[in-house]
Amino acid sequence: MFDEFMGLPAHPLLVHAAVVFVPLLAVVGIVYGFVPKVRSRVGWAAVLLAVAAPVSALFSKISGEALEERLIAAGYGQVILDKVNEHQAYGDLTFWFSLALAIVTGALVFLTTRGERGPNVPSWLPTVLSVLVTILGLVTMIYVYLTGETGAQAVWSGVV
Repeated sequence: MFDEFMGLPAHPLLVHAAVVFVPLLAVVGIVYGFVPKVRSRVGWAAVLLAVAAPVSALFSKISGEALEERLIAAGYGQVILDKVNEHQAYGDLTFWFSLALAIVTGALVFLTTRGERGPNVPSWLPTVLSVLVTILGLVTMIYVYLTGETGAQAVWSGVV
């Protein structure tokens, strides 16, 4: 399922979802955390992106592993495989950081909406979670960039 789509490797197709959803989660999570006036309008987007971003990163990771197996089976040299391994290491970190970002963003949305309805949430907790969302969001966006850059270098170095 993650190997190819209509005769093309699935990885270059699936990776575009992660490139869009992961940074969007970071931005929406940061806005949700630090602009309380818009929480009611962006909360739903934060929750949807908290699901879509790590899932798209996971699908990119799985399809990348399938593509790597194809490259090995096709006899690609160690130089390109080393570049692929560097790209894969960044992609793995992107997945884990996007998952952490999703969990913290989801917790922030849950606690702030429940706080309006019921149990008392300590006043400092949404601020701490907002700062954590910001840190995770920035780190995750750095890893999205590094993953994309190393992937592009693996594919295009020496071609253009």
